[in-house]
Amino acid sequence: MTQPLPSLFGQKHSSRDYTQKRSWGKNMFNSSFPASLIAYMYSRNIKPVYLKIDRNCKVRHGYIAADKLFGIDPLSDSAYYSYEAEFPFYSTLYTGPREKMDLVMMNNVSKEVLSGFEIKLTAMPDNTTAGKREEEYSCEIVVRPPTVWNIACSICSAYDTVNRRERLRRFLNRVPMINNWAEAGEVLPHFEEIRQSILDICSDLSARQRPLVIQPVWKTDGKKMRLKDDCMDVFVWSNLAVIQMCVKDAPVTEIDRSDRTLVWIFRMLLEYVAHGCFDYRRIVRLQSYSLANDKAFSIPGNRSYHFLKSEEQHHPRIRKEEIKNVILGGGQNLLSPERRFDAVLVNSPDLLKNNR
Repeated sequence: MTQPLPSLFGQKHSSRDYTQKRSWGKNMFNSSFPASLIAYMYSRNIKPVYLKIDRNCKVRHGYIAADKLFGIDPLSDSAYYSYEAEFPFYSTLYTGPREKMDLVMMNNVSKEVLSGFEIKLTAMPDNTTAGKREEEYSCEIVVRPPTVWNIACSICSAYDTVNRRERLRRFLNRVPMINNWAEAGEVLPHFEEIRQSILDICSDLSARQRPLVIQPVWKTDGKKMRLKDDCMDVFVWSNLAVIQMCVKDAPVTEIDRSDRTLVWIFRMLLEYVAHGCFDYRRIVRLQSYSLANDKAFSIPGNRSYHFLKSEEQHHPRIRKEEIKNVILGGGQNLLSPERRFDAVLVNSPDLLKNNR
């Protein structure tokens, strides 16, 4: 009997060769496994939770089927999973080096590009929720600058005609002219107007938002590196729902990472209406406000909980024994996990038994 080759469920055609160990590295696995998890959920008629906003910019929960999410049946022979690929729909909207997305879905026959996503595989609970009741577990969500580029491009693409661009300009013109955007002291007095302008744009596009961030969650038994029986599910954030992570009700007295992200988006949109494109990397570099640019912003679990709170967050729908249906042909043997000494100690209780 022929031994099955290492593979991931549903991915008949992919830019990664899962028979090769290099395709199972941490950064690759963190995007390819979630894609197959969604395909597996589709085979069981389980829809990912879809987070999107209403007209009042409040994040609401719904569901989205994988074929609608990807733009193609994820199990079909026509589905092609392209990783770390360019998204051509945005190529005319920005200048500089070409940016890539974690996953771009294509039609394997026509070669048509169908959809593109950022993928964030997150662990639940994080340090801020591990001490809480299990139903309050949640995860840290880290957003990198390329996701902000993605959000800005998705908004610009929605204002793609002369009339629509003029409509966008009117939203942006509510903010008084700022001479030096690199100086936080000049931006801060107008930040409330910047935030409101972004929210008004979100409200205007609420009927045209699109899925952007795929966030699978994996749930452990508290701080122990041991999966719960009900351990995995998938949340999908729309482009406009991601923005709401940055919005705070309290007055802003100094610009933090979340506030800076809103400024970045505003600046990108402002350049777009003026020139038809924007320089994403220059904006991120010059409008840093003495904050590192390694990440745009992050929210801890005690904040993400309020967005993710649901039956699916409390009881993920995929059980740990089902993981063997997603990782196939012994693919787990090609994984190269990070070696964490503290995790080894915690999960080896007999090692330190009767220690002094």
